[in-house]
Amino acid sequence: MTVSSKDIGTGGFPVVAVGCAVVDQDKILLVKHVPQKTGFWSGKWICPGGRLQFGETLEQATKREVLEETELEIEIKEDPIIFDRIVKDDRGETSLHIVYIDFLATPKGKALVHPGSDVGEVYWFPYGEIPWEELHEDTVLLLERILGLSPNSNTSSSRE
Repeated sequence: MTVSSKDIGTGGFPVVAVGCAVVDQDKILLVKHVPQKTGFWSGKWICPGGRLQFGETLEQATKREVLEETELEIEIKEDPIIFDRIVKDDRGETSLHIVYIDFLATPKGKALVHPGSDVGEVYWFPYGEIPWEELHEDTVLLLERILGLSPNSNTSSSRE
């Protein structure tokens, strides 16, 4: 059976996505895709990341995705957090299946960022200014799990 890249995540094949909560002191790096890119994350702030490519390690893929989307080199700090998302359509059929493997990282060198590849915006949000209502729900889950932050938490990280 031949599987095309457009089938991955849909059509019976889960996608493995890597990502990263990049922190610098009391700030989190978030990205928003260009408006032309439609889909599951469209119009929402998310942590940088993307698909694992054949032959890449999880850490290599994470570093590549962060660099492509933000022009930032990172240093991974901890073992990953793993969770998944299964999206059902109106008929109850699975329309998207993603396995997320997300790391915690810090900038390597200066924390200067610029939008790259399919990213339209990139911004360092202080913990107290995270736009929770504009985050994708999976990003909220990641920030809760990896940093102990939530819309109802105080502004300091439990990981400091």
